[in-house]
Amino acid sequence: MAGIDVERVRRETAGVGRVVHLNNAGAALQPRVVVDAVVEHLRLEEEIGGYEAADARAGRIERTYDALARLVGAGREDVAVVESATRAWDMAFHALPWAPGDRILTARAEYASNAIAYLQTARRHGVRVEVVPDDADGQLDVDALRAMIDERVRLIAVTHVPTQGGLVNPAAEIGRVAREAGVVYLLDACQSVGQLPLDVSEIGCDLLTAPGRKFLRGPRGTGFLYCSPRIREQLQPPFLDLHAATWTSADAYEVRADARRFESWEGNCAARIGLGVAAEYALALGPDAIGDRVTRLGAALRARLRTLPGVRVHDRGARQCALVTFTVEGRDSEDVARALRDSGINVSVSLAEYARWDLGPRGLASLVRASPHYYNTEAELDRLVDAVPAPVGSSGRC
Repeated sequence: MAGIDVERVRRETAGVGRVVHLNNAGAALQPRVVVDAVVEHLRLEEEIGGYEAADARAGRIERTYDALARLVGAGREDVAVVESATRAWDMAFHALPWAPGDRILTARAEYASNAIAYLQTARRHGVRVEVVPDDADGQLDVDALRAMIDERVRLIAVTHVPTQGGLVNPAAEIGRVAREAGVVYLLDACQSVGQLPLDVSEIGCDLLTAPGRKFLRGPRGTGFLYCSPRIREQLQPPFLDLHAATWTSADAYEVRADARRFESWEGNCAARIGLGVAAEYALALGPDAIGDRVTRLGAALRARLRTLPGVRVHDRGARQCALVTFTVEGRDSEDVARALRDSGINVSVSLAEYARWDLGPRGLASLVRASPHYYNTEAELDRLVDAVPAPVGSSGRC
């Protein structure tokens, strides 16, 4: 398997000359080809008008569907492009029919936005939200999941890579349980698309959602939804417009057959083109090569951090990826992140309220999160390690 030409991708990424960007789980640095595609379309809108530019570049916009479909092993008719991963997830989740007593099975490491939606649905429809226990490695316990299945389980909804740590949940094993039981399976791939190779057929998910801005290196304000044709007709999008449906008579409408039933008519055409270019860029580099490099960089950063006195790495999971979380004894995570930013190193902070079912029971109020991508270097990892503040009460590091 060919590796990543790191020097080339760094030449094609303007930001690496200004900052050590280790916040790719937040928003990655975009390659120049993505920015150029977005700006080119905006210039065309400036010159000839928004509708006219969309007509002139209709083929370019359509290529986005092809690229995203290839990225996750889907058909182009199974992909909807929307303005964020949150909108994609909400459109999928809230399209499901609910009845009192239905059960939602989810993971302990779920993100706050997903958990809030579960709880809202529980209040509104009388469904039950049940958290599947972790196994000894800290990932969802597949055997426990299988034991919890009964005829009232309406949905299995799991985050593939949680925002607050490096574990990779066993998505394909969960998919096998879902298929055996005939239960709808929604996979939040917010942190795994663009970082790890994915194939929806191998995973066995019915629904998958992801953003453009993270490891895919696309523009902010973009996201997409994969919806399997197996269940599409069972789902009713929470709202429709003249793009998602056709007004067929004075008192009737017909929902379109493909996944674009989850879209709305208006959208940012420039950003959609940029999203497609980002997907093509990732495909050209190779998802396997990307996954191999980012996983190795994540492991290398964990190993370096574990050598520092007073620093504790908190990542769990039998399989781990490029999200690396840690704390410094006696120091607030926000203060650590601020000190790193002052040294020209971008990281982020995960708070307990982002993942109460996970961080709360572990006694963690916050974590510093560093997330390298394939364009980062070992030298940049060393810069982060050298810039981590010493624990409170320490005389410093030699």
